[in-house]
Amino acid sequence: MNRPLLRKYEKPKHINDYPVGPCFEAGYLVTENSGWRTKKPVVVKDLCIGCFYCYMCCPEGVILRKEKLIDIDYAFCKGCGICAKVCPKKAINMEREGGKDGI
Repeated sequence: MNRPLLRKYEKPKHINDYPVGPCFEAGYLVTENSGWRTKKPVVVKDLCIGCFYCYMCCPEGVILRKEKLIDIDYAFCKGCGICAKVCPKKAINMEREGGKDGI
């Protein structure tokens, strides 16, 4: 799967440099996570059984296979919590961004 890449935004210098259509080319990302996520999913590796149901349900496609378990690409995770909700073993916990105390 091709993942979006973080690229430096360069303001177009001429009107002809702007994209034609509703948006920039696919995979264009100026900042990672945009800084607005309040909670993030954290995987408890001892509880994960590798069923990948969270992978199938993730609307952003940020859950990846790492060895026989899962890993989460936090650069693109929006913190919706769907993965934690659908996990049959409750192996994904939603924690405040920046640690348990929120700092």
